[in-house]
Amino acid sequence: MNADQLFSLCNLIALVGWLFMALAPRWAWTKKIVLSGAWIVLLAGVYLVLIVLFFGTSEGNFSSLNGVMKLFENKEAVLTGWVHYLAFDLFVGTWIVSNSQKLNIRHLYILPCLFFTFMLGPIGLLMYFIVRAALTKQWMHENF
Repeated sequence: MNADQLFSLCNLIALVGWLFMALAPRWAWTKKIVLSGAWIVLLAGVYLVLIVLFFGTSEGNFSSLNGVMKLFENKEAVLTGWVHYLAFDLFVGTWIVSNSQKLNIRHLYILPCLFFTFMLGPIGLLMYFIVRAALTKQWMHENF
C-alpha cells in the first residue's frame, strides 16, 4: 500500500468513527468500536508502523520552526504527522462524547463541538469546555 492509499484509508477510518459518534453515539457498535478506543488503537498502530519505517529518514528536528518544517518535506513524514492528528483528534472526540454522556449533556449541544474538534482540534475541545461549564455550572469536574 502506498502513502496515498494509506492516507485515504486512515481518513476513511477516522471519518467513520466521527460519523458514528455524531449520528449514533449510544449505539452498541459505536461504544464497542469507537468509544472503547479500538478505532484509536488502529490509527495509533498505523502511526507506530509509520514511525518505525520512516523515523529518521527526513532531515530536520523539533528544536526550531525551520527544523520542524524540514521534517515534513517528504510524503511519508507528512502522512505520519497526519495520522498523528487523526488519532489524537479522534481521541478527544471520544472523550467529549463519553464525558458528555456521563454528565447527561444532550448530544445536540455537543455536535458543534465534535465538528470543530474534527476540523480544528483544540477549538472544538475549548467549545466543549464552554458548553459543559454553561450547562453544568462548573468549569472542571473530578473526571476532567
